[in-house]
Parts: sequence; structure tokens; C-alpha cells
Amino acid sequence: MVKATRSVQPLTKLVTGIEGFDQLSHGGLPRNRTTLLFGGPGAGKTVFALQCLVNAVRHHQVSGIFVAFEEKASQIIANSAGFDWGLDTLSEKQIYFLDARLSREVVKSGDFDLAGMLAMLAAKKKEIGAQWIVFDGIDVLLTRLQNPAAEVDEIYRIRDWLDDSGLTAIVTTKSEDRPHESVQYGFMQFMADCVVRLGRRQEDRVASQLVQMVKYRGSGFAAAEFPVTFGPSGIEVAAGESTAVSDRASNQRISLGFSDLDSLLGGGVYRGSSTLISGLPGTAKTTLAGKFLEAACARGERTLFVSYDEGVRQIVRNLASVGIRLKKHVDSGLLQMVSTRTDAISPEELFSRLKSLINDQRPSCVVIDPLSALARSGSSLAARLVASRLVHMVKDAGISLLVTALSEADDPVAESTTLQISTIADTWIHLSYLVLSGERNRALTIVKSRGTAHSNQVRELVLSKSGLSLTDVYAAGGEVLMGTRRWEKEADVADARSRQLVEAEIKRRALNHAMARTEAEIKVLQLDLEQQRAELKVTSSEALMLDSASQSREADLRTKRESPSGAPSKRPRRKIPR
Repeated sequence: MVKATRSVQPLTKLVTGIEGFDQLSHGGLPRNRTTLLFGGPGAGKTVFALQCLVNAVRHHQVSGIFVAFEEKASQIIANSAGFDWGLDTLSEKQIYFLDARLSREVVKSGDFDLAGMLAMLAAKKKEIGAQWIVFDGIDVLLTRLQNPAAEVDEIYRIRDWLDDSGLTAIVTTKSEDRPHESVQYGFMQFMADCVVRLGRRQEDRVASQLVQMVKYRGSGFAAAEFPVTFGPSGIEVAAGESTAVSDRASNQRISLGFSDLDSLLGGGVYRGSSTLISGLPGTAKTTLAGKFLEAACARGERTLFVSYDEGVRQIVRNLASVGIRLKKHVDSGLLQMVSTRTDAISPEELFSRLKSLINDQRPSCVVIDPLSALARSGSSLAARLVASRLVHMVKDAGISLLVTALSEADDPVAESTTLQISTIADTWIHLSYLVLSGERNRALTIVKSRGTAHSNQVRELVLSKSGLSLTDVYAAGGEVLMGTRRWEKEADVADARSRQLVEAEIKRRALNHAMARTEAEIKVLQLDLEQQRAELKVTSSEALMLDSASQSREADLRTKRESPSGAPSKRPRRKIPR
């Protein structure tokens, strides 16, 4: 017996074109099925649904129908003017708007019936060849009925009609305080194939928008809450970044604009890398960032500077006081400088704006001063996540990034407790203070620099009208001195060295004098020795002569005594040597 096999069609999806959402939904919304979109007021339900329709028309050349139960169609079109959709340029054959708002009189008279509206929608679908349909604000329809049984009947009527029509549908509705416990939401979520929740979270003064996939029949999805922002193109979901690690690795080094610092880093930092400059307020973080900007512009590279603390003109003026001239680069358009506040903006909103700036400017170098300002907006966790996404996004694009961060304490480890970006930065430069004897001096340390043999010595950072310089600190016996104390100590050491040199010269001269005296005495003694040797030689010769003469006389006497006649001997006399 052969078993019959069933042909199972895989679930097909339609991309929404909403950045990030297609990633967390693993491909978009289910095709020819119904998606329920619920959330509180201002959560972005209408924007989400209309953005799906616009993207379908713009990118896939399909048409759709938008049924509005709450707002006028003209109001919806006017409200969308803030986005770059160009909705007013689309014809009714591309997106057909149906104003389905019900008057109180119609509801009270009991003449209300969705059958007629659905029949008209079926005809319009056939006319324009629609593939998408949106029922926006269906909760308004339900509340007008004021009859729970009628509500359920009409919702099931819509569901059956959608099943028969083959349309890809989005139904939006406002949520209650506890939507999962509501009778309406209970059966609506049950009948929908895909359920998406849009919400809002308030932390201190900062409100954050969120999206969460609640249900998706026949498909996997990311179940976590993801931040949502509203940008020029509409809704953006913070789930679009790839989890893959970029394999970019340039061997080219670029200057930080500060030759003393470049030498400590083996010639600068790698192009496309990320550099973190941390430190307390006033340690010259922005000044070092300004040197990097100036060097990038001098190389002819487009550069973006984003400040979260000071205004652009104030920054340009202040940096000019230490010899950093940025105005000419701003005027030429090579340097784009933007300043904004972070007090009441969520980290996701800041990230979205920065991402748009980078996409518009296409810079080679980006400076953010300070990135730690993200911690002032929203939760610390959201700020850390955004900071991490930002660093990875810029590095993936091959952009050289320099960020400054405010330390909470004069300790390099303190930065890791703020945004924890020190672990993902390629180069970490820490600036600190040394306060001694009523004087405050700046110190610079390179904490790390991946792939670079760098100095581990502390240097004193000196600012002046002519620019910046790094000076070796005085360190001996566990004591580290900078500024006036260093100069005093170096002067004391120089004085002591001078005294040692003078004393050594005096001693050298005394020794030379003693040596000369000794050498003279040696010469006198040598002369005496030579004289004594001469006298000894003469004395020795005379002694030999006397001995020879004595021997000769004795021989003559013996001869005379032995001769018979007593006559003297005829032998010749032997001469006595003189």
C-alpha cells in the first residue's frame, strides 16, 4: 500500500523595506496572510503600515489599498509629508485610500454593515490589481459597535474576506493597558498569522520606541524588543546590523595630526581603525580630536565632526587658540561640523541621526565628541548597545573613527564602567591630571594599540599658542613630577651635575699636578742613578788595575829571588793598563 504524499507549500514572505524589521522577522511579513499590528497612541502603527505600502509600490511595482477607520485620508497623506516617500505623487491606481470612518448616526440606526464596504474593496482590488491592503484603526470600528458579539462577527467577516481575497493584509489597532487580557485582543491575535507589537518606554525624561514580534505562524523570528526610530524614510528598527565581524584590515597608517603622539604609536593609527581618547573634563580630549580633524582635511579627506557638548563656532574658536585652524576646511566643505544636544533624545534617535549624516556625507574620517554623552540619554544599557553598534558600523564601512569619552574618575579603568567601548576600540589613549604643589598638569598614556608597538611611558601634555607638545616626565624612586616641579627638579639635578663636574675638574687638575711633581722627582732620581752607575763602573776598573799591578810586582819579586846571579830578569815588562 502506497501512502499518499501531501504537497506542502513553504511559507512565502514579502519584504517590508523597513530597515531592520525584515531582519528580525526573517524576511518580512507573510504573503497572502494577515498581520496584526497593535500598540499605544503614537507608537507608529499607521506609519509602519503605510510605509509597507509605499515600499511595495516604489520597489516592487505593486499596488495597494489603505482603509482608514480613524483619520481622514487627506490627513494621513498630509502627515506623511515629513518622510521622503513622495506619497502625494502616487496615483489612486498605486495606493487607493478609502475613508471608512463611521458617523454616530449610521451606527445608531443599525444600518451599519461591512458587507457593502468589502464588496466595494473587492471591486477596487480587481480594478487596480492590488496585492496589499491595510485596515488602519480597526479598534475605532469595534468601539462604535458597542456590542461585543457584533464586534466578533465583523472581525471574523473581515478575516474570511481576507482569506478569500488572497491579499497581504496589515490590521492596526490600539492596545489597552493589558492587551493580552482583553477579549478583543485575545481573538484578534488568535486569528492573525503574524502579530507585531509597537510600544514606548519612558526612562527619566527620555522616551524610547520599541518593536517586538509576538507571533509568526510557520516562521522563526527574533523575539526580543528592538529599538525603533523615525528617520527621513520612516521607521527604522535597530536590528539591521550584521552579526558578522568585518574582515577589513588596512596596513596603511594615518597621522593623528600630532607628530609627538604619532611617534609613540609607531607612525600613527591604521586607516579604518577606531581610536578612543578618554579623560576627565579639561584634559584636552577635544584638542587632540581637533588635531586629527586638521590632519585629515590636510590630506584632502572628507571629514565629519559631531559634537554633543559645544557649538560649532565655539569649538572652531577654542581650537584656534592652540594653533588648530579649522575654519578654512569648514568653508571649503571638506569638513562638516554638527552640534546637537542629547538631554532629551534617546540613544537610538542619536544613532539614527548620525547614521543619516554618515550616509549623506560619505566621510573618510569621523570624530564624535564625546561619545559618552549617549549615557545622558536613556538607559545605560541602551547607550552601551548604541555605542557598540556605532563603532562596528563605522569600522565596517572602512571609516577611520576617533571618539572621546568622559571618565568618571582619574583612572583608565573607569571608562570601562561608562560605555564599555574601551574593549572594542583599536587604540585607547587616556588623558589625566597630576596635581602637585598647587599646580595641575596634563598627562597622556597609551593604554593599548592593537597591532602596534607603542610606548608605555607617561608623557606630559603641554598646550600653548604655538600648539601641542609631549614632554618626558621626571620619574625616579617612585616619584613622578610634571610642570614647575619637574623644571625645578631638573634644574636641581642640573646644578648638582654642574657641581660634580667642577669638583671632578678640580680633582683632575690636582692629580695632574701631583703626577707632574712625581714625574720630576723620578727624573732627578734617574739622574742620580745614572751617576751612581758611572761611579760604580770607574771604581770597578780601578780595582782591577790595582789587582793586576799587585800581581805583576809579586811576580817580579819571585823572579829576582830565584835568579843565581841576582841579576834582573831579561823578560820584558808587562804594561799595566791605564
